[in-house]
Amino acid sequence: MNEETVFQELSEILADPPETREKCSQCKRPVPVCWCPGLPKHPINPASRIIILQHPAEVKRCLRTAPMLALGLGSEKCIIYRGKKFPLPKHEGLIEILNDKNTILLYPSPNAVTLDELTPVGDNGQKAYNLILLDGTWPQAKAIYHSSPALWNLQACKLVGIPTSEYVIRTQPTEGCLSTLETGAFALSILEGEPELKDKMLGPLHFLCRFQLENGAVTHQSKEFVIKQKTYPKLIGRRLARQLRILPEESA
Repeated sequence: MNEETVFQELSEILADPPETREKCSQCKRPVPVCWCPGLPKHPINPASRIIILQHPAEVKRCLRTAPMLALGLGSEKCIIYRGKKFPLPKHEGLIEILNDKNTILLYPSPNAVTLDELTPVGDNGQKAYNLILLDGTWPQAKAIYHSSPALWNLQACKLVGIPTSEYVIRTQPTEGCLSTLETGAFALSILEGEPELKDKMLGPLHFLCRFQLENGAVTHQSKEFVIKQKTYPKLIGRRLARQLRILPEESA
């Protein structure tokens, strides 16, 4: 058999397609690790809605919680725009939302007020809110805010007195950090004056964490906690030390 014949026969061999795990039609995660059973039986339809301004890099993360918000809330109650600055021409409808007097931004700027200072929906004629969330790492969220002047004129708000994040399979930067889902759930329950909303919305997160822990995952403490306990496996820079208000020599 000559060389030409060998190559001809090789070229006719069909390549096996790569094996892929079946994915859930809703959350798009592999079926064995789908968290959809934790979603509310019926989508939640609060008066207010959540508007997520999402950094493009966040889409690549495998354990994102923004989809939990989108699937747990009713149609048009969670709208996601992606980009590094806002608004852009491709962000259809966002300008109108930003110009709405009932639009607020969850961001700890110097003039931010606590959410419980705002009038809950329905009290004294208060209309539904548009709650803006910045979705990404803390540096990404800061970059979005500083590159989007349209956000600067919004009423900035902040969460206070919140418990430690229940997203225990992912390391948070500091003790006060929450996932996007938790942030939206806590904020919406306050704005709507319905504390029970929080537990309904956090169902997918609880399901995911429980499944992961039962299958070998370990509970993660925040980076701030392990640094203060002097168990962080590597040195931290001065920038992170300042953010955590820890002197570099204390973290050695």
